[in-house]
Amino acid sequence: MTSLPIRADLVGRKPYGAPQIDVPVRLNTNENPFAPSPELSAAIADDIRAIAPSLNRYPDREALDLRVDLAKYISAESSVVVTAENIWPANGSNEVMMQLLQLFGGPGKKLVTFSPTYSMYEDYCRDSFTAFEMVARNSNFEVDSEVVDIALRLNPDIIILTSPNNPTGTLLPSEIIDYILLNFSGVLIVDEAYAEFRELGTPSAVTKIGQNSHVIVTRTMSKAFSFAGARLGYAVADASVVQAIQLVRLPYHLSAVTQSVARTALRFRDELQGQVGVLRSERNALATWFSENGFEVLPSGANFLLFGTFSDRTKIWEELVAKGVLIRETGPEGWLRVSIGTPAENQFFKDALLEVTR
Repeated sequence: MTSLPIRADLVGRKPYGAPQIDVPVRLNTNENPFAPSPELSAAIADDIRAIAPSLNRYPDREALDLRVDLAKYISAESSVVVTAENIWPANGSNEVMMQLLQLFGGPGKKLVTFSPTYSMYEDYCRDSFTAFEMVARNSNFEVDSEVVDIALRLNPDIIILTSPNNPTGTLLPSEIIDYILLNFSGVLIVDEAYAEFRELGTPSAVTKIGQNSHVIVTRTMSKAFSFAGARLGYAVADASVVQAIQLVRLPYHLSAVTQSVARTALRFRDELQGQVGVLRSERNALATWFSENGFEVLPSGANFLLFGTFSDRTKIWEELVAKGVLIRETGPEGWLRVSIGTPAENQFFKDALLEVTR
């Protein structure tokens, strides 16, 4: 590939991606392990059948019906009234984030975030020619006021906060957002991809949008809604932000099929949110099990846990794969991340882990 006249900053780089290995238990990409129910699957099929005769036409460019439904969901979930004017959907929160970097980033602009965190942030910056810097979290992998002060001294134009954070699962206190807004006039993006897995009653950064038009919250249906294959993410923001994003979005970027199946999933949200409760309970039980069996584990508000520590985490990862369990070798050195699966998958993982570490 180096013989091709590609951009110099891409030479030698590897594309983002987690290992895809066919094993019985896959707990490495933070998916919801529960497949759509037969009723939901049938409803999706009915909706696609209904729109199929019109697929020769472009989809609704504004995705207005979907935005209305997403606004109703966010209003109910966060107890903050938002409308379709506050919602912008795209093909996964990855595309939303890329659009935000195209809009607010670019040459001469700088984004700062807090490590360890989601590795794609750096790629968004690379692809939008935005300068990228990271500030280390504190010893508990938290973002506190001292960490924020270090970030602010870098004079960023954009700050990304992640709550719950990937890969640590760490939650962000609401007062830290307030502290940043008090001392920062740039764009603050709060990535809440795993928000639904937090304990009930945990406030969302959506509550800050009405106070400051520079706050943007990104969400996804890939996790809690068990819709990773549908690719639907969205931003919740001031109406002025939603209008501005459309300057950089590609024409007809969101297919009619994606819009339809996402609306169907929202109609079935009670069923899907019930599964979230199961995963939350399984996460808490697995965290307790880690501690009881001598492993370190970080508190998590997401559907995964970061655990360790290991002198040779690669060896542990490889031995687990050999036993039919795929988790993720990511995060700080010595740690591993496991997604929360079904109760049976979690038990399979625990048995395998004890076998390779005892």
